[in-house]
Amino acid sequence: MKASFITEEHELFRKSLRKMLDKEAYPFFDQWEVNREIPKDFWLKMGASGFLCPWVDEAYGGLGLDFSYSMILNEELEKVGQGVSSGICLHSDIVSPYISSLGTEEQKQKWLPSCVSGDLITAIGMTEPGAGSDLAGVKTTARKDGDFYILNGEKTFITNGQIADIVVVVCKTDSNAEPAHRGISLLVVEKGMEGFSYGKKLNKIGMHSGDTSELIFEDVKVPVANLLGEEGKGFYYLMQNLQQERLVVAIQCQVEAEEMLRITMDYVKNRKAFGQSISKFQNTQFKIAEMATEIDIGRTYINHLTARHIASEDIVKEVSMAKWWISEMAKRVAAECLQLHGGYGYMEEYEIARRYRDIPVASIYAGTTEIMKTIIAKKLDL
Repeated sequence: MKASFITEEHELFRKSLRKMLDKEAYPFFDQWEVNREIPKDFWLKMGASGFLCPWVDEAYGGLGLDFSYSMILNEELEKVGQGVSSGICLHSDIVSPYISSLGTEEQKQKWLPSCVSGDLITAIGMTEPGAGSDLAGVKTTARKDGDFYILNGEKTFITNGQIADIVVVVCKTDSNAEPAHRGISLLVVEKGMEGFSYGKKLNKIGMHSGDTSELIFEDVKVPVANLLGEEGKGFYYLMQNLQQERLVVAIQCQVEAEEMLRITMDYVKNRKAFGQSISKFQNTQFKIAEMATEIDIGRTYINHLTARHIASEDIVKEVSMAKWWISEMAKRVAAECLQLHGGYGYMEEYEIARRYRDIPVASIYAGTTEIMKTIIAKKLDL
């Protein structure tokens, strides 16, 4: 279902992106999954083609496009695989916007052009071993000492953590603040800073080509000039930016569901049992019809919310609805599609096996299903 805001220019952008991915991503993706990393040269090729941070203002090397083009990037990268889309879309549409919206002119000049080119890869350090959904409970601290903050703490489950050149770190600059979230600030930590080290790359169930790692900060001297926005307002900045982050995840889940249905329909049409294609059995038809209906509903809602997000509307409640419902819907689709593949669905050479492994985490990161429901209830004044 085509969104109302998609124009001929969008289709040309998509066509160009697909051509690039057909040449530079699809032929190598299976090996990236084995190697458990996306090579740096692919990032640089994405940047050289204008497919990283296309929304960045032309003054900093971007194309000055709106989020509708980011939506296309999310969709096409997700078709390749969640391991590719997770890191690149986090860099382009989740982390880099913090620099653009909060950064000083000096900070934007310093980092944004390299974010666009792919020379700098970004990450955001929110989650800690003892603090996930409760961001106000982070233990990482930054003590001001002259022209520096002395940063100490650990982060975990960090997308792009092993390859990040700069990390937006969520930390407490005032551990005595009441309530606690008023003491949170955002610092940009750069690769090579003394005391900043990369922990182990984490061994995940799925999304194998996507880098997820630990980060360690031991008395890291972060220049005061690397503070993003104002001290003590980090929590509010996070809340403002999470609308787009959760919309990005909902779009990714929607595409996963669409792709799983597509490959399953191809499979059931060609697989024969009891003398006919299994697509001819009523149970198969009912299962496909149910999934197609839910997926179509999801696509309609995603297109609607994307249009509202582009218009800068406050849709925190609606994005929370989309994030939990579509991620859970995609998990249901994964289970049904694998079942329709029969024993072959459990074999690694079949695409459904990988997508079945990749999708469950989407209902956990960027805010769990339970947190999304809590936000919705709050917005409903319950």
